[in-house]
Amino acid sequence: MASRYDTNKVCCSSHPDAPLIEDYRAGDQICSECGLVVGDSVGGPENPLLGGSDLTTIIGPGRGDASFDSFGVARYQNRRTMNSSDRALINAFKEINAMADRINLPRTIVDRANNLFKQVHDGRNLKGRSNDAIASACLYIACRQEGVPRTFKEICAVSKISKREIGRCFKLILKALETSVELITTGDFMSRFCSNLGLPNVVQRAATHIARKAVELDIVPGRSPISVAAAAIYMASQASEDKRSQKEIGDIAGVADVTIRQSYKLMYPHAANLFPQDFKFATPIENLPQM
Repeated sequence: MASRYDTNKVCCSSHPDAPLIEDYRAGDQICSECGLVVGDSVGGPENPLLGGSDLTTIIGPGRGDASFDSFGVARYQNRRTMNSSDRALINAFKEINAMADRINLPRTIVDRANNLFKQVHDGRNLKGRSNDAIASACLYIACRQEGVPRTFKEICAVSKISKREIGRCFKLILKALETSVELITTGDFMSRFCSNLGLPNVVQRAATHIARKAVELDIVPGRSPISVAAAAIYMASQASEDKRSQKEIGDIAGVADVTIRQSYKLMYPHAANLFPQDFKFATPIENLPQM
């Protein structure tokens, strides 16, 4: 709620002396201390994390005597009044929003990633790591926690940061915040990978069945779900009319050919028990590639 200490000046009820940040797109004025929208809003709902990507670093103009000191100089001036911590948050929120836009992630994930970044930033948990790397890792974690996981390669593709650095930040954030992420399963990626490879539903269903059975039978112990999914896609496609190479699948899944090969080698001897019973083979099991 806005609180008025004189007839002209709008200020935050909890932080009346805090400078306001003006979000000119939404028509809001936002408290730089807590992120509360205190001006008349014509935009969306209040955002407690400084409003995300639409924020500018412009301080709202003063509108009363309280906005000026005894010499007539404005108390709150552009940029110089915005501290470096606020600027870092705003820039990170913009980067998270931009990355999410590139891979069509919903607002709920952006909000979760923003919140994770703010926790890390306020706790000063990852000193020495770039804010862009932390932002990328926060987006990766948010996707996992919201049940729509993306691979490190997919986040890397829309980020300025290497896959290795995102992975390092990911582990550090989980440790620093004492949080966790849902375990990834092979099914989390099947639909997207098969769609990107142009494979028909019959191959996708077979690959899903193969991967699930391989896990249930403990054929692929210690192998990552992504590598098992990729190997299952390779096996199913090679048995169908719509064959895809390990390289094609690896490029989509973000794993190396050798990684797919290692999982496939474990699965190949059990192939007869992995395919769905109603699968129509274009290439018989005995003619599938051997590694």
